[in-house]
Amino acid sequence: MAIADSTVYVGSMDGTLSAIDLGTGRLRWQYQASGPIQESSPCVHNGLVFVGDVNGVFHAVEAATGKLRWSFKTDGEIRSSPNAVGDRIYFGSYDQRLYCLSAATGALVWKFATEGPVHGTPAIDKGIVYVSGCDETFRAFDAATGKLLFELPLGGYTGASAAVRDGKAYVGTFSNEVLALDLAQRRITWRYHHPTRNFPFYSSAAVTANLVILGGRDKLVHGLHRATGKAAWTFLTRARVESSPVVVGNRVFVGSNDGVLYELDAVTGKKMWEFTAGAPLSASPAVAAGSLVIGSQDGVLYCFGS
Repeated sequence: MAIADSTVYVGSMDGTLSAIDLGTGRLRWQYQASGPIQESSPCVHNGLVFVGDVNGVFHAVEAATGKLRWSFKTDGEIRSSPNAVGDRIYFGSYDQRLYCLSAATGALVWKFATEGPVHGTPAIDKGIVYVSGCDETFRAFDAATGKLLFELPLGGYTGASAAVRDGKAYVGTFSNEVLALDLAQRRITWRYHHPTRNFPFYSSAAVTANLVILGGRDKLVHGLHRATGKAAWTFLTRARVESSPVVVGNRVFVGSNDGVLYELDAVTGKKMWEFTAGAPLSASPAVAAGSLVIGSQDGVLYCFGS
């Protein structure tokens, strides 16, 4: 989901994109996509809401009215969440391509064919697009031209999105590792593997000044030292953690498939608070204007105040 201008935008398995008032929970409008909206979270940019569906259609919808501005058809499911900068929108498809479109018109600017589905969200920093894919490769592209700048083998395929901060990228893999990549030196600087639990990382990382925090299918939330990749702490839930954490100050909020939303201390990993929902929380929480919003697998949207 995405929050912008006091409105929550969220897609659902029945193919609807909904705009909901953040303060009241009142429905403002609904838009019907061509198929279920699953992992693709909406992106709000320049008055438009962008989202993909599993029928391979990418939609640009007016944020104020819910009316379709344009759509673009790919040849595979779209589970990648889009990202935007300037007049460009970037997303991946299960047709094994990374796409760059005009945000205003939907015209194709460039595309790049990989060797596997592109599931994660492209990261954009200083005119470069970074994406990790199911072909076990991390790639960097010139955002304007689509020129491939470099690629690095990851040793495992990734469903997670790479998190970029201070010239480094961090991503978990289905080879049970978390990797740190130096983008200037174009090399992997550290690998984290839990000493006894061998499970994939599907959650995307939240990165603070000192920590990389992400969930694992080993039921743990992992807090890693950014500099070394050594474990600072772990927190055990009762089911796999596919939700991507969000950090607010020194608080970490993350859902688990055990149906619980957890608040953890970012420094120690100790539990501060929890809320039990009626179904698994595999979605990632969104935070804006003193509110936190998360959706559960039974179709309920929860909003909490600060």
